[in-house]
Formats: sequence, C-alpha cells, structure tokens
Amino acid sequence: MNTSNNLFALKALSPIDGRYSNQTQELIAYFSEFGLIKYRVIMEIEYLLSISELTPLNIKLTNEQKEKINAIIINFDEKDATEIKNIEKTTNHDVKAVEYFLKEKLINVLTTNQLEFIHFGLTSQDINNTAIPLSIKHALEKVIIPTINNLITQLIKQSADWQYISMLARTHGQPASPTTLGKEIYVFVERLIKQKEILENIAIEGKFGGATGNFNAHLVAFPAINWIEFANEFLLNMGIKRQQTTTQIEHYDQLANIFDTMARINTILIDYCKDIWSYISFDYFKQKLKEGEIGSSAMPHKVNPIDFENAEGNLGIANALFNFLSGKLPISRLQRDLTDSTVLRNVSIPFGHTLIALKSITKGNEKLIINIQSIEEDLDKNWAVVAEAIQTILRTIGYPKPYEALKNLTRTHSAITKETIYEFINTLTIDDDIKHRLHQITPSNYIGYQIENYKK
Repeated sequence: MNTSNNLFALKALSPIDGRYSNQTQELIAYFSEFGLIKYRVIMEIEYLLSISELTPLNIKLTNEQKEKINAIIINFDEKDATEIKNIEKTTNHDVKAVEYFLKEKLINVLTTNQLEFIHFGLTSQDINNTAIPLSIKHALEKVIIPTINNLITQLIKQSADWQYISMLARTHGQPASPTTLGKEIYVFVERLIKQKEILENIAIEGKFGGATGNFNAHLVAFPAINWIEFANEFLLNMGIKRQQTTTQIEHYDQLANIFDTMARINTILIDYCKDIWSYISFDYFKQKLKEGEIGSSAMPHKVNPIDFENAEGNLGIANALFNFLSGKLPISRLQRDLTDSTVLRNVSIPFGHTLIALKSITKGNEKLIINIQSIEEDLDKNWAVVAEAIQTILRTIGYPKPYEALKNLTRTHSAITKETIYEFINTLTIDDDIKHRLHQITPSNYIGYQIENYKK
C-alpha cells in the first residue's frame, strides 16, 4: 500500500475501507462508487446495443461503431468515473450524469439520431435496479461464494482429520453422551452447504419498464414493438430475470431473499465461532504461535482466540444490516419514494463485514492444534456419561427400574470414576455376558455412529 493509500486508510470512516481494507479490496469492483458507476455504464451500453437491433428504430450500428462502444466498458477507469462525478455536480442526478457522459464520449461515433437512443424511454431505476442486482450477482459468484467454498473445504478436511477423536459432548453446558470432534465439525459443514445451495439458486431479478413500470414512453413511440418481450430477453442475456409487474422500482423481494440467506449463513458461522471459542477455553485446542504476535498487553502467557472473536463481531454487524435491508427495501410508498436509493448505497457494508469474518475464521482454523491429552482427560473425568448406555442395555433385558438405579448412582457419588462404574456393574444381578458387555463401555468408545455414516 502506497503512502496515499495508507493515509486514506487512516482517515477512513469505516474499518472496511480502513483497518480491514486489504481484506475487502476484492469487493471494490462491485460495491464501490466506482463499481456502481461502471455497472450503470455497462447497463446503458448493453441497452443501446440491444435496441439498435430493433428495425423500427432505424439506428442499426456498424461493427466499427459497436467496437468503439464496447471499448468504453473495456477501458473504463477512474478517470472516466471522475468525469461522471464532475457531470453529476451540475446535473445533481447520478444516472443522468452517466447518460451525458456517454453522449459526450460517443458524439463522434454515433449519428445525432443514434445518440438520442442512449437511455431511450428509461427512468433511472431501470438502470439502478439492474446494475445493482448484477453487481451483487457478480460479487456473490466471484468473491463471496468462493470464499464460503474455501471455508467449507477447510472444514471438511478438518472433519476428516478429526473423525476418530472422541470428545465429551455438553448439553446445557453439562457433560453429555460423548461424540467425535470430526462429527461436530461436520454439523457446520452440512448446515453451510445447504444454505450456500439456497444462495446459489436465488434468481437475480431486476426492474426494467420505464417511469412506472408500464413501458409508457416505449409503447407510445414504437407501438409495433413488443417491449415486454424485448426487455425480458435483454435482461435474461445479462443474467437477470425481469420482474413483470412493477412500479418505478423493483420489488426487492429477491434481494431480501439473498440478504436473509446471507444472514442465516452468518448465524451458522457465529454459532461455529462460539463453539470453537469454547473448545479453546476447554484447552481442547492450542493455537499456533506467530513470531512477534502479542495476545495480551498485560499477560505475556496469553494466546487469545482473536480470529474467532473478530469474526463473531463482524458477523453480528453484517447481520444487523442484512436484516435491516431485507426488512426495509421491499417497502415503498405508492409507485416510488427515495428511501431505497440511500439504503442501497450501503449494500456493500454487510458483504464487507461478512468477507472479513470468513477470512478471519479461515485464518483462525489454520492456527488450531488438537490437544489430545486435554480431550482425553476430560473424558476420563466424566465416566458418568456411560450411565445412559448402561441403563439402556439393562432395559433391554427387563432389569427393574434401570434408569432410577443409575440416577441414584450418579447423584449419590460426588465423583463417578471408572472404578465406581465397575463396582456398580459387579453388584448387578445379571448374566456374566451382559456384565462383560457393560464393562467394555467407556467414555471414549460410547460415541454412536462414525462420521462416515452421516455423510451418506
């Protein structure tokens, strides 16, 4: 990062553009002001190229003209975006500034008649409500979902590596029937995969239909053209499904669907962070040390689970905004009010915090080192958990009140050890083969199905 960028980061109001800018820069192409302007330019140009093929308009473009028009997108840079912002200072209208920029850019490329078909019949929301969904689509496909996939791949490997590590489970914070570490990690794999598949299958929709959604201007100018059919095909070619019946703006229902699904993914990740944090506090995990890194300014011995804490905080911020966006955007007074406009400019923020969190979790996972000794010691201190197994087997042979017998045992002894359990088994009036079977049960092997059974 050069000096000017360092200074910008120091003065940034949001940590997304400041402290965490290196972790979020992949989103700049989609969610920055530059990105939004470029996507508007893309939609305007693609629209012009599409309507030029409509015979009644009589504005067919030559291959040379098309090449020069497409070059605007290919070569679009910060200088172009700055020029549009300067035009906006006069127009006080961001989309109109894009239209004027393109007309100026193409004044020597298009005829006078052709120039007037830039932004023909459109309202600004025909551009915004396609440019923004398209940018979200691309951000999901190129940044967010691949990062989620990387995390899932990492968790799948860890689940496989740890599939045979028996571990004490805890329900209500109390020792419970043992499990395996690999299976507990795979719980999150399964949850994330399901929600990611939902996210991938949400249709990206947009509004395109003129001032109030009825193609009024289009139809009055060229009534012979089926504008609905044209718009449907035009947006579909852009990867967007056109909403058929709209006001001046899109419904935002599908964007709300995306935000809600992102929030569910983030909630799963918050749950994961809390669990890993707890396992670290139990000393089930150690963390790799990094040269020069300090855990506490006062306590030299500490290696804090900062990556999972950082992720949890960022996921919380992201969800607060995702929930706000999904609740606010689908509501608009009559055919249009402007509240959606300023709100949409903040779409980048929850995605930015989510990306920071995903990378923090991945980084934290890389530091985890299994502390087998601590896990085994915890199991050995909690022989009471095999009481469930013993009373269940006793039930199968008709032993009188087995639950009560085990309840009395576990609640009248201050500490249940291997010896305590064995002594209890030896007092039972049951066949020797059943006693032998009960003697084989330990906290380490009373784990139910192995992880491969859950993956089928």
